[in-house]
Amino acid sequence: AFAPGDTYISCPVNEDSPQQGYMDYIASLPTNAEPDVFGMHTNANISCAMTETFELFDTLVLLQPRTSGGTGLSREEVIQDDVVDIQSRLPDNFDLEAIGMRYPTRYDESMNTVLQQESARYERLLKKLQVTLEQCKKALKGLVVMSGELEDMSNSVYVQKVPEMWQAVAYPSLKPLKSWFQEFVDRVKFLQNWVEEGIPKAYWISGFFFPQAFLTGTLQNYARKYILPIDSIGFDFNIIDQPQSKIAIGPPDGCYVYGLFVEGARYCLEAKSIVDSRPKELYTDLPVMHFVPVEDRKTPTVGIYRMPVYKVLSRAGTLSTTGHSTNFVLWIEVPSNQPTIINNIGMADQSKWIKAGVACFCSLKY
Repeated sequence: AFAPGDTYISCPVNEDSPQQGYMDYIASLPTNAEPDVFGMHTNANISCAMTETFELFDTLVLLQPRTSGGTGLSREEVIQDDVVDIQSRLPDNFDLEAIGMRYPTRYDESMNTVLQQESARYERLLKKLQVTLEQCKKALKGLVVMSGELEDMSNSVYVQKVPEMWQAVAYPSLKPLKSWFQEFVDRVKFLQNWVEEGIPKAYWISGFFFPQAFLTGTLQNYARKYILPIDSIGFDFNIIDQPQSKIAIGPPDGCYVYGLFVEGARYCLEAKSIVDSRPKELYTDLPVMHFVPVEDRKTPTVGIYRMPVYKVLSRAGTLSTTGHSTNFVLWIEVPSNQPTIINNIGMADQSKWIKAGVACFCSLKY
């Protein structure tokens, strides 16, 4: 058999008419191959259909007339309502000076620097939203000239896409406008809680503008605490059998991380391993994970799957000015009871999960 099941099997040769036998066998094969032929879960069919549906809906939205619809509201009134709604829900600004005084740059606490940098990035984005929303509202009323940028912004708001002028100063995201804005509010709240309540017991990694800096800060804290060269330290990864809300105290070293989503498989706490996804369950939450700094750590060769972590579902990015990918974050190691193979660079990889495209993401599409 060339694949699971009895569909793709080696066909018997018809001695009397071998050519016709091959043609009959080929004609008997399904027109559309099932995902398991390629080592993928049956949920891949659903993901493919959803992608095509979203693309169709995007096209239909762009084809909508710019006149009044069934609601009786004009296009400008619809945009105006959305702009006012977003304005009314904008979070409070960050007091960067106060944050710098309360969480000063310290040799022994790199998280203070991470907090300052993240707050500055979100403050920049927040101010961009405040200014452009007010300008757009005035332009729709005819109080100021509707510039090309404002027109592009109003068009984006109408079709529920994040305006390009916001994307230019924002983090990567594939969400539609309203979902994007709600996530933005949640991210700001995460940082503001950090400012008000102190260093979190567990970190929502999806809430960081630049998660690589947070991870580097964690390694830096460990290196300075034990007087070690930072390039000799790597992360070990432990799954925590406890929800984030029940964590009362942070770890002595490293950090607890939550907020990751798994595609292509799921983690089973009972089996202590990643296992096949349930039918129609495209994404699952990865349990809280303890990132443990370890000196001179050797990568395990059995019992783990090296899973890539991306910011968004596109799994593609470019190198930024810092030398980091704009999408890829890091590799994590998740327990797996599948047979392990060693790849050509001596790392443990598992063909089943590789074929299934199992990966982690900080943010989904909705």
